[in-house]
Parts: sequence; C-alpha cells; structure tokens
Amino acid sequence: MTENNSNDSSGGEATPERVVGTPKTNGTHSERVSATPTTGGTEPERVVGTPKTANPLVSGATEAPADGHTGPYKASETHARPEEMQRRGEKLASVWFVIAFLGGIGFLVAYFLFSSSAIADPQIAQYSNMLLGGTLTLAMFGIGAGMTVWARQVMPHYEVASPYDELPSDEKEKGSFSAFFMQGADESGFTKRPLMRRTLILAMLPLGLAPIVLLRDTGPVPGDLMKKTMWEHGRRIVVEGSGRPLRPEDFENDPNAMVSALPAADDDHHHLSLTDQAKTVIILIKIPEEDWQERMTEEIEGTDGQTRLNWTHNGIVAYSKICTHVGCPAALYERTTHRILCPCHQSTFDASNAAEVVFGPAHRPLPQLPIGVDDEGYLIATGDFDEPTGPTFWEYAKD
Repeated sequence: MTENNSNDSSGGEATPERVVGTPKTNGTHSERVSATPTTGGTEPERVVGTPKTANPLVSGATEAPADGHTGPYKASETHARPEEMQRRGEKLASVWFVIAFLGGIGFLVAYFLFSSSAIADPQIAQYSNMLLGGTLTLAMFGIGAGMTVWARQVMPHYEVASPYDELPSDEKEKGSFSAFFMQGADESGFTKRPLMRRTLILAMLPLGLAPIVLLRDTGPVPGDLMKKTMWEHGRRIVVEGSGRPLRPEDFENDPNAMVSALPAADDDHHHLSLTDQAKTVIILIKIPEEDWQERMTEEIEGTDGQTRLNWTHNGIVAYSKICTHVGCPAALYERTTHRILCPCHQSTFDASNAAEVVFGPAHRPLPQLPIGVDDEGYLIATGDFDEPTGPTFWEYAKD
C-alpha cells in the first residue's frame, strides 16, 4: 500500500510514493538517511533507531584509560584520594611512625635498664615487665595506626572485578608481575612520598634489632651452674611461704603427707632470690617403709656406697619440685599410689621408686636431696642434689 502526497502538483520533480509506516522525508531523496556507508573516509550515516557511535551501549565495553594513568588497575576502577587529603594523611602517618620509633627505642632502653640481678627483686621485675610491655605495645600500635592512615587517606580506593580464571598463572602473567608490583607501589605513595616512607623505615628499625638484642638471654651457656645449689650439709629445711623450720614429728599426724619446702636463709633479714628458690624448692613426702620400691636400694653414684634409702629419714624423702621436662612445679601428689604429677604436661613420677618417670614427656627422675636431722631435731640437708635440677637442657650432662 502506498500513499501519494503530490496531489497533482504541477511542475518540478515528482515526489516518490511513501510506503505506509516509513518516516516522511523533508527533502530530496539524497537527503534521506541511508544505511549504506559513504565513501571517502567520512563517518557512515546512522540508520534510524540505532544508537550513536559516540556512545556505545555494548555491555562490558572497556572504557579508554584516562590520560596519564599508570596505575596497576584501569582508570575506571581506581578512585584516587584528593591531593589535600593525601598530604594530610602523609603527615599524620609520619607522626605515628615517629611515635612507633620512639616506642621501639624505649623497648631497647627498658631491656638494658635493669640488670639480671636487679630483676631478681619481684618489685623491680614488675616494673621491668611494665616498661617492656608498654613500649613494645606503643611501637606496634604506632606502626599499625600509621599503616591504617596510609591506606585510608593516601592510597587510592579500588573497585576491581576479576573473572574466575584458572589458579595457575601463565608465563605472560608471571612476567608482568614485576611491572604490576612497581605500578602499585608508585600509586600507593610509597615511592612518591619520601617523608612517610622514611619514617616507616625508621619505625621498623628498633623492632628489627629487638630479636637480636633478646638473643643475649640465650647465653652464656650455664655449664655446671645448675649442678650446685644453696643446699649444703647442715642447712635447715623450712616450709615454703611461712619459713617455719620442719621436724620429723610434723609428719606423724598426717602419714603420706606432702610439704613444699625451701632452704633456710642465712639470716632473718635476707630472703632467697627467685633464682635460688627455683633451683632449691623441694617436696617432702612420708612413705611407709613397706611401700619402697627397688630403685630406692640402688647405690648412688659418687657417694661411697650410699643408697637412696640412706638419703631418707624415718620414711621422709625429699625431691626437687621442678619438673625435669620444662620446669613447671610438680606439686600434685596422689597418696595411694605415691605418684607425683606435674600439671603442665602430665609428667608423672613414682615417689616410692626414686621419682622414676612412669608417664609423660619428662626424660629423667626428679633429683633427690639427702636429708637428716640436726642436734635440735630439725630436718636438715646433708648435702646437695645428686643431679642438676630443672629441665633437661644443655646444663645436664653425665661426667
């Protein structure tokens, strides 16, 4: 069906008939829109109803990168912070890094401020722990706060959509990682903002030196220092905590009892150091004579024929309280089986059989202390331990 709009017009070129449903033309045929591209390099004419080429609507089309953008991700995925915010963030992060540096220096100073002998005083040890913990916390917090400010105010914000690819990277991706890393470092501000970079390195220096300094605590090798303690012939045995001297009669009213004890101090005005207490603390246990086991009759090396029973008094035996595994106090005692238990790792020792290991990770028995009584009837040591006390490390060796 056609429509004739000429209405018998006279003269001129006749207007072609228009198919019903097509747009009307306002000019000549040459002026109508054509779907055929023109020649000569000009832009083709657009067919009515199609989108303009300057505004593509194809889903997933990649936008051209902005001029001068050299970051690791596309410009459309990168949202840079304002320059004023970046400068403010650089200064604030640098302040936090300087605080972290001062905290690290304070940690090193606090470590060397108190000598090992001074730390033996519980009050001084508490001050030392507070200083070490406080300065280390300040150093770590300063670095964390500075890095947070850096990430939130200096580094750009990315919105990246990555497809699910195969996990192994191909050779091309591996070869481009170095360039990708350097682009990211440059865009993060690490290379462009020297103040922040230098203060961060400065803050990390003390923490890097701290492990090296702490290696001082691993030496020197104690050698035979653990083989000798304060226990000697004639030194009285006192109750741990109260300092009351012990008599054999104290065990009569409570058979199978266990008492934690220490050596008496040289005088009433001085107390044992923490080191001396750790090396000399003992447990006293009264065991019925019929319950002694075979190892109690063994001859003790270097004692001219004495047996372990000779080191007891009226059924009372003394063992080191320090577990030979890692040094925890083996302070639990089961009366019916005469088992001494260390609560840390469940090492179990048989008190009736020379404190032999019957269970757990410990590798050797608890050292035994020879005991007797003095002229006034008080329990005393008649010598030192037969072996080094405490964990089985380098200080323990058979001669």
